Amino acid sequence: MPRLSDTMEEGTVVKWHKKLGDEVSEGDILVDIETDKAVQEFESEFDGYLIFQGMKEGESAPVDTLMAVIGEKDEKYSPEKTVEASKEAPQTAPEKSEKNEEASPKPAPVAEIPENVNIIPMPLLSDTMEEGTVIKWHKNVGDNISEGDILADIETDKAIQEFENEYEGTVLYLGLKEGETVPVNSILAIIGPAGTDVSGIVANYGKESKEESVKETEQPEAQLEKSEKTSSTTADESRIFASPLARKMAEEKGIDLSLITGTGDNGRIIKKDIENYKPAASAKPTAASTSIIPSGQDQSIPNSQMRKIIAKRLAESKYTAPHYYLNVDVNMDNCIQSRKSINATLTDAKISFNDIIIKAVAMALRKHPQVNSTWKEQDTLIHSDINIGVAVAVDDGLLVPVIRNTDYKTLTEISAEVIDKAARARERKINANEMEGSTFTVSNLGMFGISSFTSIINQPNSCILSVGAIIEKPIIKNGAIVVGNMMSLSMACDHRTVDGATGAKFLQTLVAYLENPVNMLA
Repeated sequence: MPRLSDTMEEGTVVKWHKKLGDEVSEGDILVDIETDKAVQEFESEFDGYLIFQGMKEGESAPVDTLMAVIGEKDEKYSPEKTVEASKEAPQTAPEKSEKNEEASPKPAPVAEIPENVNIIPMPLLSDTMEEGTVIKWHKNVGDNISEGDILADIETDKAIQEFENEYEGTVLYLGLKEGETVPVNSILAIIGPAGTDVSGIVANYGKESKEESVKETEQPEAQLEKSEKTSSTTADESRIFASPLARKMAEEKGIDLSLITGTGDNGRIIKKDIENYKPAASAKPTAASTSIIPSGQDQSIPNSQMRKIIAKRLAESKYTAPHYYLNVDVNMDNCIQSRKSINATLTDAKISFNDIIIKAVAMALRKHPQVNSTWKEQDTLIHSDINIGVAVAVDDGLLVPVIRNTDYKTLTEISAEVIDKAARARERKINANEMEGSTFTVSNLGMFGISSFTSIINQPNSCILSVGAIIEKPIIKNGAIVVGNMMSLSMACDHRTVDGATGAKFLQTLVAYLENPVNMLA
């Protein structure tokens, strides 16, 4: 079972393209394998006959489990005998015969990079990116390419971005196919003078030095048109993501992919979505729809790449940063009146309580810079800029767009930026660099009616503020019991950088701003 991505731990055989006894040639599609990211066609690297299948269709097994054996025609294979023979075999390596030496392929020589040839690695498009997926190539092998041309659309753990080329020349090699995923710094492409042989460079970089590896990326004109047709955008120009197998099945059945809701990673359409598609139920479920799972029929939902990254980052934060929590209640009576007065003067979009909270946080951070910090092993970094991260819930997790230099922006500017970035984050159209560089994070679940909660610090921030709902409660005011509009705040702090007294003073300033917003004008 091959490792088709650096996060893959097991694979599922979706479909065998060869039966026991079938002849197999190098490059033939042997089997469709579903990984943690997508369904991929797996090509045979050998010539011969399929003499053993270790897994049935629908079965899953860990990486490196025996999946198939290719050998001579009518050859018999027994896994048990192989294990026994391996135990009995001497540990010393047998002497190579001249025949074996001649038959074994010689390693490709280490090749120097010719002049004007440039290797383009899979770029690091975000500070948390570990691997990237090529969604679409905008250039093919043999195409001329100029500086500034879009080479590929690349999906990271946060967004899909167009990757611009920095060189002039001809596309000599493409390191992976559309839909495939590789770690950062793997070969993405090679660009140089037309006709340059780069097979030695590819081999030395850890890839196979076969001429076919370059030819495979070339697409006939008819095939290219077909690919563009199936991977084109929908009417609203949002991209359709589907596995190669799902695209093939949809084309065979005449199904419009834009009518299907994908259940794979990041909403990708996979094989079972095509199989389960019913025209009468093609509409996407609404937010209010519910899914009832029958008793005794537990469902296993694959974790998307975003979900894995979120789990990894939050676990690292929780177990490396010593969290403690500060809680305070805020009387929002004056803030409610101030918001009404401000919105009465606005003709377009109105500001929200969240906008006011973000602005108040930024101004409080200016007075308490120690809270606007990052822990480092040798020192503590106090940030000069105040960049507020705003947690946004998306279908498969949480994204944190950043409002830069928040303390210098007006409430209407903050409101417009939050609305724009939150909308693009939910549609997975936000750029990765718009979610980097936060120095403090605000998470607001008040709109869901949550009265209070605590959050895990969004590292490398030192603190995160959890905002609850505004709730009417009886309070004591001027010696009398009256109804007040109260809001609970909880701040998680990294004790390595923010001591209790420091966090408490920050919250005192924040509460003063929220209870009397006019103070923010002073």
